[in-house]
Amino acid sequence: MGPVRHTLKITPLSALRTSTHHIPAHAHIPNTSLAPHPLLIYHGAFARDPTPQPSAIEAHLKRVGVVSPQWSYTMYSQSHFHSTTHELLVVFRGAARLLFGGEGNPGAVEIEARMGDAMLLPAGVAHRLLEDLGEGEAFEMIGSYPVGKNWDMCYGDGRGGEDVQGIQERIRGLGWFEKDPIYGDDGPALHI
Repeated sequence: MGPVRHTLKITPLSALRTSTHHIPAHAHIPNTSLAPHPLLIYHGAFARDPTPQPSAIEAHLKRVGVVSPQWSYTMYSQSHFHSTTHELLVVFRGAARLLFGGEGNPGAVEIEARMGDAMLLPAGVAHRLLEDLGEGEAFEMIGSYPVGKNWDMCYGDGRGGEDVQGIQERIRGLGWFEKDPIYGDDGPALHI
């Protein structure tokens, strides 16, 4: 008997619901202020029935070939962002309340993310876990980055001598996706 194969159902583009959020800079967190691309939420990109398996999601992302899955974990509970790369997060277990934009930012966005949702974060967008909603299983995601890119950790609070000017220059120098990381040749990332 061969290996067990997990079926992965991707929501057709015609049925996919997305939301976009332009988040203003706050303190030393650039959010979406340095690039024209918003935070993009793919609501239910991966069908919840059958339950999407991490290995099947990773295999799909590798086939599309835009991003490279690098970890599976929850989201850190401290706001942080990346200046060297954009990030794709795909929820494969549980549900959580997430904050994008940084604490105290009047333009911050709070969402509830559930199994099957994906979030495409432009470099500079602060993000953190507010609450694991404990819907049966611990909240977990797959973190992926554009092929060939490495992520850094920035906090926007001056720790570790963060070079604000260098952070801004790195973010401004990043290109955007030529293919959607989930849908390939057509998809929401190409139309925002």
